[in-house]
Amino acid sequence: MRPAMMKPDVKRFYREVAVAGTEAGGFAILLDGRKVRTPIGRDLEVPTRNLADAVAAEWAAQEDKVRPATMPLTQFAFTAIDRVGPERADVAARIAKYGETDLLCYRADSPADLVALQAMTWDPLLAWADEAFGARLTVTAGIAPVAQPSPAVAALGRQLEGLDAFRLTAVAAVVQAAGSLVVGLALLRGRLDAADAAKAAHLDETYQAGKWGEDKEAVDRRRALTDEFAGAARFLSLL
Repeated sequence: MRPAMMKPDVKRFYREVAVAGTEAGGFAILLDGRKVRTPIGRDLEVPTRNLADAVAAEWAAQEDKVRPATMPLTQFAFTAIDRVGPERADVAARIAKYGETDLLCYRADSPADLVALQAMTWDPLLAWADEAFGARLTVTAGIAPVAQPSPAVAALGRQLEGLDAFRLTAVAAVVQAAGSLVVGLALLRGRLDAADAAKAAHLDETYQAGKWGEDKEAVDRRRALTDEFAGAARFLSLL
């Protein structure tokens, strides 16, 4: 799922930022009294005042240019409105399929310290998914595909069915970045915070970096994913 994006780094064209209630019970962000529009022209309206205030603060913090890279909450809201809302059921179904190939189920068979680290970090999350949702997933060593029990996959997928477009957007971003539906649900349900979710998702890469070092590109990639997890967690907390 591609995020809905603003034009990059346009000149700031407004002076005042405000929040206003809407007839539908949501909250709109106003620039000089006019509603912000999404990239495809819909009104930028969010369901809670807390989220509206935080999105408005992103707009107010822009200086000479409006820099989308510094506005993660706005980008999540745009994506929820433009992309996820109109296809909520389809997006939920696509994200649910990550339960069939969840990262946490694919383990190394060596070296022993990596095997132990994966077990220590990932086993409690799989146990939580089993206890919380009745989703007992199968763990395997190596990268050969393993067929997951259909009831377990279905149980995980059901956790997405009742989510509104805004919550689903945040969860989908984490699941896709992590390659793990369990990690996304753990963040949603408060089982993990953003830092621990990133730690679980980046475990193998972090281990290899500790052994062999890493280049700037790898560091930047991991930092970007960590920032995305933090943004998704904050977005969820404001809903």
